[in-house]
Amino acid sequence: MKPVEIGIQGKATVEVTASNLASSTGSGAVDVFSTPNLVLLMEEAAMDALKPYMEPGESSVGTLVNIRHISATPPGFTVTATATLTQIDGRRLVFQVEAHDGVDKVGEGTHERFLVSVDRFISRAREKSTRRNTSSVE
Repeated sequence: MKPVEIGIQGKATVEVTASNLASSTGSGAVDVFSTPNLVLLMEEAAMDALKPYMEPGESSVGTLVNIRHISATPPGFTVTATATLTQIDGRRLVFQVEAHDGVDKVGEGTHERFLVSVDRFISRAREKSTRRNTSSVE
């Protein structure tokens, strides 16, 4: 990874449509922006912050999400999430995240990501599949 500093920011936006409502994603029965999609949007904002610093063969994976979904957003609104890097601990990166729908703050919290080598990460996942296929199931 290219050198990165505390304070870098990323952004992601999404229009609230039928496909990302709580009633469509199984996270509730109401027609408002779903919490799982809010989490996804915040992760996308963090990825956006890191994109300019990634070297070929590198990526990051989400390892912790701690957010509050504090305001409901109906269809037709656009939700924008921002992620600001607040902590670097080796390969561990911590972001302050928040989202806004143009009227209210929708959510806020923290999100943690780890830098990974894509090849090594995929290799370990495949190894896990091999272990599952060779172990006995009771």
